[in-house]
Amino acid sequence: MRHKHVTKDISAYCHGELSNEESKQFAEHIISCAKCRAQYEEVKLGVKLAEQLPQVAAPDHLWREIEPLLSRQQGEFRPRVSSWQLKAAAAVLVLLSAWGVWLVYSSRGDAILSVNGKPAWRVKRIDGTPRVGAEQISNNGELAVGEWLETDGNSRAQIAVSSIGSVDIDENTRVRLLETQPTEHRLELARGKMSAHIWAPPRLFFVNTPSAVAADLGCAYTLEVDDHGVGKLRVTSGWVALELKDRESIVPAEAACETRPEVGPGTPYFEDASPGFREALARFDFQHDPVVMKDALAVLLNEARPRDTLTLWHLLVRVNETDRPLVYDALAKYFPPPAGVTREGVLQLNWGMLQLWKNELQPSWGGSIGGKKKLKQFR
Repeated sequence: MRHKHVTKDISAYCHGELSNEESKQFAEHIISCAKCRAQYEEVKLGVKLAEQLPQVAAPDHLWREIEPLLSRQQGEFRPRVSSWQLKAAAAVLVLLSAWGVWLVYSSRGDAILSVNGKPAWRVKRIDGTPRVGAEQISNNGELAVGEWLETDGNSRAQIAVSSIGSVDIDENTRVRLLETQPTEHRLELARGKMSAHIWAPPRLFFVNTPSAVAADLGCAYTLEVDDHGVGKLRVTSGWVALELKDRESIVPAEAACETRPEVGPGTPYFEDASPGFREALARFDFQHDPVVMKDALAVLLNEARPRDTLTLWHLLVRVNETDRPLVYDALAKYFPPPAGVTREGVLQLNWGMLQLWKNELQPSWGGSIGGKKKLKQFR
């Protein structure tokens, strides 16, 4: 499954017919294969759209008109069916399909639980006395939608994220379950530290923080938030997207990214970059003095290594038009733009060209991620 397209397995994956190892391999493949991921995303989008359709009962006269048509033998005259009848029947089929997908997920033994009518996840105590609300978790418990899980300085816990992974909750941490359904699972990390291990297809698991949203792309990572809402993401395998409004950072394994309230995610960087590089990047990202930012950019361009093109590629959309040629030249020094990518196009932030160039750069970052999501520009 790692080396072949898995489109034939999408149905089996959705119906829970694959083994745990096969499900994990399916998710790993779909992260790096744009073709298979696109087909999976179409199915996921269809379910989301179906969930938004109003669920109303079909009028009695519609069924009285449809039933005689269904009972006619094949080969008889073709009855006239109005367009509104076809649309109504199609809507019913879509709703039934969406309900069927939900039923498959929710009926699995390791899937979403229910506590007092609310969806919930399993929680396991690791150390100390973690709490869900006012209730201590002595061994195992449940975390329902809307509830907070809190640990003190001597306690830790583990959350089972439906059937797609787990999250370890460290000491002095406060998290809340916001949503859990077949097409989206979402936590809120108010403070503290959590470590996620997710083997689902991309953009199924999210974590809200005071300064960004972490969108899982199939990976393992740690996420920390201090009492002021300042956050830091470290990715140990796979990829994570950090987002806030119109700002986005794609963070691969062995890289990190810091976040700040009212600013959002900074620029991703590899933690083995030089101290001067990391310090300059923090000044560029979070000090809004133009002189400070220009000086910081000069340090970044001077100390960048081939691997630091991860940072430089993200900077293309964050520097001003005057400084963008400098970033372009630094990138081109290590990895000349491929065929179809021009200097003029990159300086104008042509998304197609930026994506092509990124595909050439990614092997030096230690990962591969596809997709055609429109680049989000933020100054």
